[in-house]
Order: sequence, then structure tokens, then C-alpha cells
Amino acid sequence: QVQLVESGGGLARAGESLRLSCAASGDIFSILFMAWYRQATGKQRELVARFGSGNTIMYVDYVKGRFGISRDNAKNTYLQMNNLEPEDAAVYYCYAMTNQGSYWGQGTQVTVSS
Repeated sequence: QVQLVESGGGLARAGESLRLSCAASGDIFSILFMAWYRQATGKQRELVARFGSGNTIMYVDYVKGRFGISRDNAKNTYLQMNNLEPEDAAVYYCYAMTNQGSYWGQGTQVTVSS
């Protein structure tokens, strides 16, 4: 099994930055790829950014140029969020796909004031 713990959420003003972290533990060598999702109040959970095959990275259009996903050798994943907009307010979730299933973190709240 894999455990994912997010941190780094909080309150930011529009235009400011936040950096989210996702610490992976457990059977981290079974992780095939990791991603960040978010869920705003009253909306469905949606993909924000993910690692693809090899070293490719995919971002959804509404965060391109503002958000950056990265990782380290320990399978920890980060989401740098710049130039935040009120529409970015949501609970952000770390996601891991392994060869035995998928896992979610508990989420971290991001609030953006205008």
C-alpha cells in the first residue's frame, strides 16, 4: 500500500503563490505515476497536473504557465502554484497510481481571496 500526505495549503491573495507538497510512503516503488487533482465546492474533482510516461508532464489548460509539478527521488511530489486566482480555490489532492491500484491523499485546502 501507499500512503499520501499533502501539506502546504492555506490562504493566499489573488496573484500570490503557494507550494503544495505530497509525501509518499509505504510501497513507493510500486508507484507508476503521480498527479494532482482539485475539487472546488459543489464541483467534481478534476485533474490539475500529472506525470506521464518517461519525463513528460501534462497540465490542464487553466493552469498552464502558472502551476508547476515536480518530484524528487523519494517519490514526493510538489505543486508550485503561482499567480493564484480565486477560481483556483479548492481542496487539492495528491494521487498515485501503482501496479496494485490507485491511492489518494486526504487533501489540503487552498483558499484564494480576490
